[in-house]
Amino acid sequence: MASDPHAALPASLRLEFEDGHLHAAPFGAHLLSWHCGGSERLYLSPRASFGAGKAIRGGVPVIFPQFSARGDGPRHGFARTLTWEALDTADAASPRLSFRLTDREETRRHWPYRFEAELDLEPTAERLRIALSVRNTDPNPIEFTAALHTYLRVADIAGTLVHGLEDRPYVDSTRGDAHCPPSDAPVRFEGEVDRIYPDTRQPLRLTDGEQLLRLEAEGFADTVVWNPGAELAAGLADLGAGEHRHFVCVEAGNVLSPVRLEPGAAWTGAQILTVEPSAGR
Repeated sequence: MASDPHAALPASLRLEFEDGHLHAAPFGAHLLSWHCGGSERLYLSPRASFGAGKAIRGGVPVIFPQFSARGDGPRHGFARTLTWEALDTADAASPRLSFRLTDREETRRHWPYRFEAELDLEPTAERLRIALSVRNTDPNPIEFTAALHTYLRVADIAGTLVHGLEDRPYVDSTRGDAHCPPSDAPVRFEGEVDRIYPDTRQPLRLTDGEQLLRLEAEGFADTVVWNPGAELAAGLADLGAGEHRHFVCVEAGNVLSPVRLEPGAAWTGAQILTVEPSAGR
């Protein structure tokens, strides 16, 4: 049996709340575990690397200030590979974990702006709000793309569906960013799936035959749905053959159109995950 990947993170933090707990690391402000209602709701690869400067495979990586290779900086930005400051939330009205990242030499090497980012994790009994806030502290306007790269654990991808995108066109990254019409059907996972759905406003639902998870977004315009499929997964050293069957990524993001902030302005985007009773209960 694979060892617990959380054991390799002595700097990680644990937050208890009603009927569950969170496990997060200041490295990347990375949410590693959301245990709620008796079940783990996030996927963390048993081969995840926790070395300095390496992104963690699974949980919720924070993508900022660049999505994928859509820019001149590091792929998916630098936020996920830098250590954030863990904030004191002892006096918060409800349980939460908060982390802050401000510009420094490492960030200005790739993105020459001053900024302040904060990630807030706010759980309740059956709900989790993950909020990313960015403030422009630079004298010039800034533009960035961002996403919460959420790895959701599923029983088996063969029976997994994402509902709520049936009427939305999408950009298919597996086909050279081809623009595709609405599918008029829930998203299924038969091979690699890598899609960007612009302007998605309604709640989404993830079903895998055992659970029902509602996904909502605030401040984020787009939804990214991703699973590497068997062939790509087998070639990822921090994932491994067959592991793709146990997760899907449904990401809230601003990907296709960047956020623009004038000096002193701030923006917040959030993803809200809610566990709902399955149809058979």
